[in-house]
Amino acid sequence: MRISGKTTLIAHIGYPTESFKAPLIYNPWFVSKGIDAVVMPMGVKAEDYPTSLKAIFNFTNIHGALITMPHKVTTVGLVDECSTTAKIAGSANAILKRPDGTLLGDMFDGTGFTRGLRRKGFVLDKTRCLVVGSGGVGSAIAASLAAEGVASLALYDTNVQSATSLAGRLTQYYPKLEVKLASADPAGYDLVVNCTPLGMKDGDPLPFDVMRLAPSTFVGEVVMKVEVTPLVKAARERGCRTQVGTDMLFEMIPAYLEFFGFGTATPEELRSVATL
Repeated sequence: MRISGKTTLIAHIGYPTESFKAPLIYNPWFVSKGIDAVVMPMGVKAEDYPTSLKAIFNFTNIHGALITMPHKVTTVGLVDECSTTAKIAGSANAILKRPDGTLLGDMFDGTGFTRGLRRKGFVLDKTRCLVVGSGGVGSAIAASLAAEGVASLALYDTNVQSATSLAGRLTQYYPKLEVKLASADPAGYDLVVNCTPLGMKDGDPLPFDVMRLAPSTFVGEVVMKVEVTPLVKAARERGCRTQVGTDMLFEMIPAYLEFFGFGTATPEELRSVATL
């Protein structure tokens, strides 16, 4: 990869940076397409983030940023404008520097998830959905499902206040959507999504009772530590179609590329050049 004074910078901001995978996907793709841009990891601690973000976007050759933990929530209050999805999620994982210098924040966790479902032939329109977990990724996925026109959204979280707050934000921006607080019982839904960390550690319990799943239910997973989590394995044994966590990642990146004005890509193209 050749970096020059003409290279466009996309910052990848978070802390710590050791686990960052985005540069290993974006940068090989830029090279393969002859795009003079680079994703650059930038380690910034939480207490330094507000000051650092302002300084970074004073660089004349910076076009945008990928934002990861622990800065997604803080970002919403530091940009000039946020998308509806970011407002519902209460967090942002991308920033675009517009021609007038103002900063637009957006959230693509949910977009990656819904794009993956569409690619697998799952029709989101008028579906009944259960989102288990109302934290950052759960809120983002719920927001994207709402934008896709699902019939209803049921929310469950062990932290009732978290689910209640998300329900309020969804109703504010999608007043015609049926939103309700529910249990983690997956029976009766077309789509059930695990948005909890359960599955990251050996011995974790399943996030819900898979024996209550109908074979027609589509099961989505966000945990990426292993390709086939115990939940995905159990759901497949029930006859359910599934989506694994890494599918969401590789579907999210084309949305980022479009957001930054770099065109688009298929997950297959990205996987073929990635150096993970």
